[in-house]
Amino acid sequence: MVFNQITQTISAALANIRGTGHRKIPARISDAIAHNDNLSEVVVRLLQLMVFGAWGVLYAASPQPDPSTSSLFPTVISAYLILTIIGLIWACYRHIPNWAIYCSILFDISLLIFLIWSFHIQYQQPPSFSLKAPAMLNLFLLIALRALRFESRFVIAAGTAAILGWSALVGYVVFSDPADPMVTRDYVTYLTSNSVLIGSEIAKLISLLFFTLILAIAVRQGHNLLVNSISEQAAAQSLSRFFDESVADTIKSSDQQIEAGRGISRDAAILMVDIRGFTRLASQIPSDQAMALLSEYQSKLVPIIQRHGGTIDKFMGDGIMATFGVVHPSATYCADALKAVQALLDEASSWQTDPLLGTLQPRAVNAAVASGPVIFGAVGNSERLEYTVIGTPVNLAAKIEKLNKDHGTLAIATHTAFSTALDQGFRALANPEPLNFEVGKEADAVPCVVLAR
Repeated sequence: MVFNQITQTISAALANIRGTGHRKIPARISDAIAHNDNLSEVVVRLLQLMVFGAWGVLYAASPQPDPSTSSLFPTVISAYLILTIIGLIWACYRHIPNWAIYCSILFDISLLIFLIWSFHIQYQQPPSFSLKAPAMLNLFLLIALRALRFESRFVIAAGTAAILGWSALVGYVVFSDPADPMVTRDYVTYLTSNSVLIGSEIAKLISLLFFTLILAIAVRQGHNLLVNSISEQAAAQSLSRFFDESVADTIKSSDQQIEAGRGISRDAAILMVDIRGFTRLASQIPSDQAMALLSEYQSKLVPIIQRHGGTIDKFMGDGIMATFGVVHPSATYCADALKAVQALLDEASSWQTDPLLGTLQPRAVNAAVASGPVIFGAVGNSERLEYTVIGTPVNLAAKIEKLNKDHGTLAIATHTAFSTALDQGFRALANPEPLNFEVGKEADAVPCVVLAR
């Protein structure tokens, strides 16, 4: 059991490092990652300016060696700052290709190694003097800067260049004077003279190697998190297009995994909206025009419903089902629903002059509202879920909406929904006309009111 657990944990850790390597990333996700990488490259260039600018300030403020000894430091730093500024401008206006980044890494490391090598000339010391320069620590800094791109290959490239560069410098020191390689095995002698301790240089190379490997693994995991984060963000944005915004927010902010079979009870209002005669019209016009008409109709009405606190539950062909007080409890759910109906009818009355919506027959938009207790939750299975609302008001709203056609009305509400709306502050534009809706038997008649004719 313990061995299996350890094996599974190690496998999971390796899989986390591999991450998205074998998964095809959609182009829109790749574009978002590339944009993020380019912003990171701008940050890299800014930090390089700060670092090498600080080096220049420290050099200017520190005591200088014998003036007769020429120093390459100001020249090298000036050239580096100029090239870094060019790279910064490039990154701000265009995407920097990978080859340019590799060239920049090679240039950075080579420049630092060259600068460290020049110290023994500047201070008139043996070549081994350069190996003791604390500037060697800046190799770690240059490697770490490449971690900002969240691309492990650039970290590995910088680490490899640093290891090869320092190895070349050690080789130069050891073999520059075959008669006196200045190699010692005594640690005290190494610290108190210009002698070279091979073990110390190997330890530096091992430190560079493991620093690079650890940072590359961390960056790889960070890159996987970045890809997942951008993917989830894009999915959430797409989710908001397929779900009402309030439902999408509920899904994204849920503390627990959403599962089928869980629901909550609410007192709510259900609004049904339909286009009278649309099916017949759609059969008489080109399919593209029918879909354009449907899309335009929904684009006009959906924002009105949402502005009044409604949540779009689903589109049913040319029908719209919306809920009030379901996703988020509301003290004015019925009043909001009836206000939305008034606004919808006002909007529809202005369509006669619209070149597309004007093809609908006059008084085409009909609505119905019912209220009462409903259950809101997810249905489906582990592979596919759908948020839905169930309860008597849902069925009732769908049925009484059809009464508009039979009675020549524009909007109907159950008497319960209308009375509740009045209690919640709704003010009707005219005295409502009573209407009974027969559900099967006379005893099941549902009192309704006509909101508009």
